[in-house]
Amino acid sequence: MGRIDIELGAASSLESADSTLARDEIRERVRRMFGIANFSYAGRASHDFNDLASAILADLGDTETESFRVSARRADKRLAFTSPEVEREVGGLIKEAKGWRVDLADPALTIYLEMLPDHTFYFFGKEPGAGGLPTGTGGRVACLLSGGIDSPVAAYRMMRRGCSVLLIHFHSYPVLSRASQEKVREIATLLTKYQLRSRLLLVPFAELQQQVLLAVAAELRIVVYRRLMMRIAETLAGQWRARALVTGEVVGQVSSQTLENLTTIGASTTMEILRPLIGMDKDEIVASAERLGTFPISIIPDQDCCQLFTPRHPATRVGLAEIEEVEHRLPLEEMIGRAVAATSVEDFRFPVLKYRVA
Repeated sequence: MGRIDIELGAASSLESADSTLARDEIRERVRRMFGIANFSYAGRASHDFNDLASAILADLGDTETESFRVSARRADKRLAFTSPEVEREVGGLIKEAKGWRVDLADPALTIYLEMLPDHTFYFFGKEPGAGGLPTGTGGRVACLLSGGIDSPVAAYRMMRRGCSVLLIHFHSYPVLSRASQEKVREIATLLTKYQLRSRLLLVPFAELQQQVLLAVAAELRIVVYRRLMMRIAETLAGQWRARALVTGEVVGQVSSQTLENLTTIGASTTMEILRPLIGMDKDEIVASAERLGTFPISIIPDQDCCQLFTPRHPATRVGLAEIEEVEHRLPLEEMIGRAVAATSVEDFRFPVLKYRVA
């Protein structure tokens, strides 16, 4: 397991009495960094047992505890002392100074020591990190991002596996309001705290929906809309050199997400489609969204393109041959090209939480 040392300035170090705010901000940033299993605030001291104990006691300050233990680990076994010897000697000095009871089985406070070749790190506990894989190591993917609950969670799960995620949002402005666009900007801002740089593509879709409305039977429109989205997203993803499309689809959750319809929708693109939520239930997804922080944004009322021209009784088992016959009535290439050309681009950065229109 690798170790990364982050050197903090004096205002953020363990020795600073006014470091709480700075340390809290650092803690939040490190906690969101993928690839880190756990982290600790650590002090540095020499191998000399007296110097090490003095540094630990200085950082403990007025801390009180019922019991403690020292847990030492040597990174280099060639050091002139053993781990039990370090624990015994340093622990004895701390007990002498504090009078605390030693409890090796279930201590209230554990003091950890990492004995490196030329110095020692000491710390008082570990905090959980985000886990997963470092951003960018998993390649590029493009996520179809609605203003709902599911797709932000799907995007996050791919980010956690090391993927850089392009965000693609289909909207129906000016037929509907800008509310869905504002929501996805907030969601993109939040997700950017995890991958640090994000690109959001806003695709106007209302004109295409109106075109479908005139040529396609009501019960088939949802599947035609979704297939159009997939084709447009594939084109945009290819321009960004993404290798897969990501959706928040879940088997059986809505009419377009039956196995039959998912298969028919997926056949509209040659690009790999990843559905990280496919077997989850709604309660699990909502819990994930609440932990992620997107849930309060996602439940804000809005008008997204999925609500426009939606039939009362959409078909739940649409075959590929049936939908291809219907699509022959539409100038698909021209429609896709028009949507791609009208797409606007907004870039997000963290910690500078701003977007830039290209």
